[in-house]
Amino acid sequence: MKLISPKLFIAVLAVIGCCVSVEAQPLPEHLRLKQNLNLTPVDPEAMNFSSIVWNKDGHLFTNMEPSGAGFEIAQYDPSANFARKVLVSSNDLTPQGAQPLEVESYTWYPAKQQMLLFTNSKKVWRANTRGDFWVLNVTTKKLVQLGKGLPSSSLQFAKISDDGTKAAYVSKHNIYVEDLQSGNRKQLTTDGTDRIINGTFDWVYEEELFCRDGFRWSPDSKSIAYWQVDASKIGNFLMINNTDSIYSRITPVEYPKVGYNPSNVRVGVVDVNSASTKWMNIPGDPIKNYITRLDWAGNNNELMVQQLNRKQDTCRLFMVNVQTGLGKKIYQESDAAWIDLSYFWQYDRPGWDWINGGKEFLWTSEKDGWKHVFRLNRDGSNERLISKGNYDVMDVAGIDEKKGVLYFYGSQKNATQQYLYSVSLDGKGTLVQLSPAVQSGTHTYNLSPDALYGVHRFSNHTTAPQEEFVVLAGHKQLRSGASFELTPDQIKQYLPNPQSFFHVTTVDGVTIDGWMIKPANFDETKKYPVLFDIYGEPAAATVKDQFAPNGWHQQLASMGYVIISLDNRGTPVAKGRKWRKAVFKNIGILNVRDQAMAAKEILKWKWVDSDRIAVWGWSGGGSSTQNLMFKYSDIYKTGMAVAGVANLLTYDNVYEERYMGLIPESANAYKEGSSINYVDGLKGNLLLIHGTGDDNVHYQNHEMLVNALIKAKKPFSMMAYPNRTHSINEGEGTTEHLYQLLTNFLVQHCPPNK
Repeated sequence: MKLISPKLFIAVLAVIGCCVSVEAQPLPEHLRLKQNLNLTPVDPEAMNFSSIVWNKDGHLFTNMEPSGAGFEIAQYDPSANFARKVLVSSNDLTPQGAQPLEVESYTWYPAKQQMLLFTNSKKVWRANTRGDFWVLNVTTKKLVQLGKGLPSSSLQFAKISDDGTKAAYVSKHNIYVEDLQSGNRKQLTTDGTDRIINGTFDWVYEEELFCRDGFRWSPDSKSIAYWQVDASKIGNFLMINNTDSIYSRITPVEYPKVGYNPSNVRVGVVDVNSASTKWMNIPGDPIKNYITRLDWAGNNNELMVQQLNRKQDTCRLFMVNVQTGLGKKIYQESDAAWIDLSYFWQYDRPGWDWINGGKEFLWTSEKDGWKHVFRLNRDGSNERLISKGNYDVMDVAGIDEKKGVLYFYGSQKNATQQYLYSVSLDGKGTLVQLSPAVQSGTHTYNLSPDALYGVHRFSNHTTAPQEEFVVLAGHKQLRSGASFELTPDQIKQYLPNPQSFFHVTTVDGVTIDGWMIKPANFDETKKYPVLFDIYGEPAAATVKDQFAPNGWHQQLASMGYVIISLDNRGTPVAKGRKWRKAVFKNIGILNVRDQAMAAKEILKWKWVDSDRIAVWGWSGGGSSTQNLMFKYSDIYKTGMAVAGVANLLTYDNVYEERYMGLIPESANAYKEGSSINYVDGLKGNLLLIHGTGDDNVHYQNHEMLVNALIKAKKPFSMMAYPNRTHSINEGEGTTEHLYQLLTNFLVQHCPPNK
C-alpha cells in the first residue's frame, strides 16, 4: 500500500541533521519557506534582508541581487534612507572569454575597494569549504583568479591582508600567499599532506570543536598565525564503497575513537617574506590538550590562545609572545562536568570579544550556575560579572561600546522561546528585553557591527517568519522585509493539524517541555497511537517555539497519529547549568530515563493507547531510540532508529570524552550508556537504518548491534543505504524512500486510527 506521495516529501522538514554532534542543521526559515511552502511575501517589493552582509565596521551593508540574466552586488546605507550604490555589476563578474561566475559567497573590503568571490565549491565533511576564489578590484574592475595552476576547487578560507596587497589561502593542507598586483605566489608551508594539516583541521576538530578556518593574518599583514594538525598517529577508519566500480574502493578517515589519543596540534607564526615559521611554546602536552581557539590579541606581537585539557573540564587562556614564542597563562577555570564552548560556537568569533581598545575582553562562563558574561582585564585580572541574575546568556548578538551595552539571546520564562536582551557593559543597571513582548516565540537578529541597526526575524509555531529592518534603539521598523502571511488555504494545506506545547513532571520531580501535534479531528473519547520524536543529547534541543512545519509529522497526524517531542535534562536550553550538565557521564542513561518517565506520565492521559507507543530518532536520537526499546520495553512497542550509536566506544573521543569522561575511569558509564549491552530487553518491533558511508557514526555501529541482536535471538528489521553519509540524503529518491520505509514500518506495527 502506497502511503505517501513523493511530492509531499518536498515539505518534509524533519530535524534529521541533528546528530551525536551537530552535522547538518535545517535550512534557515526563509529558505525552507521558499523551497517547501511556496508562500507569497506580504509585500512582493520588500527587500530580502536575509542575505545581506554587513561591512566589517559601522552599519553599511551589501547584498547580492538579481540583475538581468545575472547578479550584481549593491551597498546600502540605512542611515540615508537606504541609499543604494552598485559595487559590482553582472558584467564585472564575467572573466574574459568565459561564462559569468556563479558566486556563492563574497567578502567586501571597502577600505581597499576589493571584493573576494567564492565559487565552484566542494564539500569537505560537513560544509562546502573548498572551491575557487577570485579577487575583483571594484575601482579598476580587474578580475583575477587566485591560485592559478593549483587543482580546481582546492582553495580554502582565502583572506585579503589588512594592507590590501596580498591574499592568503590553503590548498592541499599548505598555506600560500599571493601578491595581488603581480600575481606572484609563495608557498609558506611545504610539509602539508593528508596527515600533516596546515591552516585547517582534521575530522574531529571540525566536527566537535567547530574549527575549520585555521589561519589568521596579523594586523600589519607581515605574518600569519596558524594551526598545524599532526594526524599521522590517528587510526584510519575505513569506509568501503562497493557500488561505484566493479572493484570496491576504500575511503580512509582519520578518526580518533574513545580512549585513543587525539591529533598533536601546535601553533606556528610564519613570516610572509621569509616563509619561516616560529613555533609557539604553549604549556601542556599536545596529546593531553586541545587548542580550540586562537587570534591576534589586537597587535602584531601577541596571540590569545584557548586550550582545553583532554577531559575538557579545564580551560586555560594564554597570551603568547610571537617573538619569543612563550605563552603566559592569564586565565583558568574548571567545571565538575565540562567547559561549554557555547559562546564560541560561532565560526566568526575567536572565543572572546576585545573591548576598551584591547585593554579588556569579554568571556562567558557557567561558574555561578548560569551562563553569564564576565569582563576581564587584558592580563586576566579584575574579573567582573556583567550579566547578573538567574538567567542564561545563550549567545552574544552584538556589542555597542559607545553606549556601553551588550546584546544577547536568552529566555527568562520559557526555554522553548528566544528573545533579545541588553545589559550594561559595566555590570550596572537592569536587564532589558528588546524583543517585542507581544510577540511570543523565537526572535533572531542580524545586528550591524556598531549595533545601531539590525534585521529582526520573528516566528512561532503558528506564525510564519516576519522580517523587518529596525533601528535597535526603540526597536523602530525602518523597512519591512521578506515577511510571510499564511492564508487560510495555506494553513489548511501545510498545517492541517494543530501543534501545542505542554509541560510534564516525572516521578523524579523533573519538569520537561514538550510539544505535540494532534489530528485536526481529535476526539479525546477515543484512543490514539503516539509517536515520540526524540533526540535527547547535549548537541541539540527539539522543543522550540518557532515556525518549522514538518510535512511528515503533519501527514502522520492526518492519518491518526499524535506526534510528541520532549527535551530531557542535558539538552542545551536556557534552564541553567545544572539542567545542562546533569547528563555528565549519563548519556544513554539519564536522558533516556527522563524520556521514559515523561512518557509514563503521558500514558496516563485517557486518550493515549498504551499498546500503540512508538519512538523514532536520528543519530543521537537513534541512540536514544535503541536504548528506550531495550531498557523500557514496557513503554515503547515500536522503534525506528536511524544512524544511531550502539557502542559509545566507537564514537570520536572529543565528543564522548567531553560528556562521559575518560577511559578507564568511566568505563562503567560507557557500558551503561551503550544500547548494545541491553539487547536482551527488546520485546517490541525495531527498525534499524544506517548509511554505509557514514563518516560520523560509523556503519560498524549498525553491524555490531545486528550481531548482538542475532546472538540474543531477537527479531528485528534493518535497512542499509549504500555509500550514504550520516544525513542519508545522497542519491536520487533516497529521502523519499527512507521516509516511506519509516511510514510503512510504523503503520504495520503501530497502526493509525482510521
